[in-house]
Amino acid sequence: MSDVRDVETDEELEELLGFLRDARGFDFTGYKRSTLGRRIRKRMAEAEAETYADYRDHLETNADEFNALFNTILINVTSVFRDADAWTFLRREVLPELLSRSGADDEIRVWSAGCSSGEEAYSLAIMFAEALGVDEALGRVKIYGTDVDEEALREARSGLYPAKALEPLAPELREKYFEQHGTRFGFRPDLRRRVIFGRHDITRDAPISRLDLLVCRNTLMYFNVEAQTQILDRFHFALREGGFLFLGKAEMLLNDADRFDVLNMRQRIFRRRPGDAVTPYQPTAPKPRSGLGAGSEPHTAVRARQLRDLILDASPGASLAVDTEGTVVLINSQARGQFGLTANDVGRPIQDLEISYRPVELRSLIEQATHERRTLRVNGAERRTGDDVQYFDISVQPLIGADSLPAATAVTFVDVTVATRLKAEVKRVREDLETAYEELQSTNEELETTNEELQSSIEELETTNEELQSTNEELETTNEELQSGNEELETMNEEMRIRTDELDEARAFLEAVLTSIAAGVVVLDKDLRVRSWNKGAADLWGLRPEEVLDRPFFDLEFGLPTRELRGTVQRCLDDGRRAEPALVPAVNRLGRRIGCSVLCSPFDGHNGGVVLLMEEERSGSAP
Repeated sequence: MSDVRDVETDEELEELLGFLRDARGFDFTGYKRSTLGRRIRKRMAEAEAETYADYRDHLETNADEFNALFNTILINVTSVFRDADAWTFLRREVLPELLSRSGADDEIRVWSAGCSSGEEAYSLAIMFAEALGVDEALGRVKIYGTDVDEEALREARSGLYPAKALEPLAPELREKYFEQHGTRFGFRPDLRRRVIFGRHDITRDAPISRLDLLVCRNTLMYFNVEAQTQILDRFHFALREGGFLFLGKAEMLLNDADRFDVLNMRQRIFRRRPGDAVTPYQPTAPKPRSGLGAGSEPHTAVRARQLRDLILDASPGASLAVDTEGTVVLINSQARGQFGLTANDVGRPIQDLEISYRPVELRSLIEQATHERRTLRVNGAERRTGDDVQYFDISVQPLIGADSLPAATAVTFVDVTVATRLKAEVKRVREDLETAYEELQSTNEELETTNEELQSSIEELETTNEELQSTNEELETTNEELQSGNEELETMNEEMRIRTDELDEARAFLEAVLTSIAAGVVVLDKDLRVRSWNKGAADLWGLRPEEVLDRPFFDLEFGLPTRELRGTVQRCLDDGRRAEPALVPAVNRLGRRIGCSVLCSPFDGHNGGVVLLMEEERSGSAP
């Protein structure tokens, strides 16, 4: 069941690749399926698509997903003078030979295939400018940078890079070839005009020709063997004789020793071998046919018959002729000797002779050839005589008279026994050779498979390393963001601590104020619930703050008849004005009758309310 599912998944992946090619012009069918499937499944997981068909539906409804998918597949990992050792060898060993071979006025053509965001193309421009001088490089060097990723090409055309991207470059070279624009550095404009960027698919588009140097690093490793072979054919065509090919660390030319010389296998630098020019094909003129002229025409009918019989007997094949009635009208000497016929058989019906059905059924062939007016052929017809076996190629040709009607049918037998036996022997030898070749091919394929697996493992490791590098960069970015967020949280925490200290200080101050007031102070909110009950109120009425807080004031039962104050409190709430002091008879916490002066003032604090100031009247007792 799993095998069936795997086949279905492979078919769905191929359908998705066909859709990408037809919808957006990106042909990924030459890419390795293991790498390609892994990257597509990564996007599928982020898009929450379970199958390739679901992901295709997502692509059709979400145009932005195409860019996300292409950026995932096309890993743009590059830098200025990446792999310094390889560039050092190129500058010291290859460049002097390249320059010495070209004339002082000859154009030097360079192609950076799969240039990504352009760092490699600009590295080439710097290398040639340092070797030739900027002025000569401006006049002679032309560099082409190509890629299939439009987003990367836009970045390459801008020529702007952050300082971190230029860290591999020596400070003096950065100052010489880059100009600072804010936080980014731009490649110098005069040399920038000698670098031409454009979209190019190395698996489909025609290659740039007459190249002195072709750089394609860590791009071939994403393609399968067939696609790599086609790309290398294009690269071979693109390079001049003696031109140089510069590949990535994970790429090799194992089967192209007849087309490329190895300059340095460690650094993956190769040279195209000089080849002999191919002579154009020129068709030869057809030879004129030989034949009898008008002067060879006999003068009498007898002479014509004699000449015809001589020619017929001299022909190498056995021949006979049958008229429209099925009667044998002619048998040559080869037919008589080959099939045991005699001159007396002329005039007999063909069906009475053994040759009519051995080695093949001639009557039906004669009838068909006459009816269709075309020559029929039977090859390798077998005729057995005892233990002997003969083989014939038979031709059945209708003869048309002067009145355009069939006059007779000529049957010719060509003995191909020797040729057939030789062909059978050759076939047997060929089969033996094919068997031996298949065994050799099988052994070779096993070796190639082992090599491809090793190469694939190297490429996978290289790809994994690039993914880890990309992931590490993402983690560094995330770490910086987290560090920034942590600093903001620490700042906020410090501000909160200061504010808390201020609030605690204000609260302590207010509590001290309320405590220092000898009179009873009660604060009610807009719903007439107790929000504050100071020490004076507790001493006056004998209720602690925790017993009354958040309770309705007019539901409390203590020595003060609160119902007599309801109207006063309500007017204070409605008018927002201080009420006149009211003298209310009450009983304090000691049970003694007192006269309590109550002053109601509006509370301007949070959400409104009132403040009640209650104080025992000392001038007299309550009535």
